Amino acid sequence: MIRAFGTVYRFHPLFVLMLVVSLFAGHFVEMITLFAIVLVHELGHVAAARGFGWRVKEVQLLPFGGVAVVEESGNMPAREELLVALAGPLQNVWMIAFALGMKLIGWPESEWWDYFIRCNAMIALFNLLPVAPLDGGKVMQALLSYAMSYHRTLQCCTIVSLFMSVVMITGSLFQIGGDGGVQLNLLVIGLFLFYSNWYGYRNLPYQFVRFLLARENRASSRPLEAEAAEPIIVSRDRTIGEIMQLFMREKYHLVYVIGKHGTIERVLPEQRLIQSFFAASGNIRIDAIPS
Repeated sequence: MIRAFGTVYRFHPLFVLMLVVSLFAGHFVEMITLFAIVLVHELGHVAAARGFGWRVKEVQLLPFGGVAVVEESGNMPAREELLVALAGPLQNVWMIAFALGMKLIGWPESEWWDYFIRCNAMIALFNLLPVAPLDGGKVMQALLSYAMSYHRTLQCCTIVSLFMSVVMITGSLFQIGGDGGVQLNLLVIGLFLFYSNWYGYRNLPYQFVRFLLARENRASSRPLEAEAAEPIIVSRDRTIGEIMQLFMREKYHLVYVIGKHGTIERVLPEQRLIQSFFAASGNIRIDAIPS
């Protein structure tokens, strides 16, 4: 564990295992190189996140990248999350350009620079796969949040991530196009990603509640801009929980309750529903909310 500038950088057990294995296999220099690349990759995320005022609590270092733990959850603007996610692979791009420059001027150890370039390309491309918690998974979530509700975004991203994890595991076992052996590294990473996303799937309601809590605090701390409100039109028999699953991450919502004859009975701001959800239950009907 390393603490620097208020952020804890923690070695994931998977990374520690690979360090130990590399020692016995005689590839310690290659592993140190990989560690340095991963660290610079993550520093790109941290610098971008802090530039937007995010509170980065911890970074878990993995062999293929890392996971930044922030205090905000799904309540940063999607544009910011998109830029923070891409900041990591961009570090690999400039490191590849630097290595190519060193080779061009004839710097010694050309074979090491070749390894350095391959590692950067591998880490950048792998992290752009649409699998949470990789950078590509975060990009996918940020982009989908523009087109669908946040609850639906969480569901879709988790399903895609689980599917891609299974593809990795299957590919490692059968090594499609290879000699038929098992690719141990890909298998371990695939299993880790599958477990991580299965755990996320089981905790999806908790993630959504965290989103609502932060959304309530954000709504109460800033005035409503009427032109930015997105209407949600529902019948009076819909429950609060069902309606809040329609909330979009990038929109502020006004909920229009329609009566039996198609007339608007009430107009409720979204924070009114969130407060009722935490005060009572998400299963109560919207017409049970007191005026």
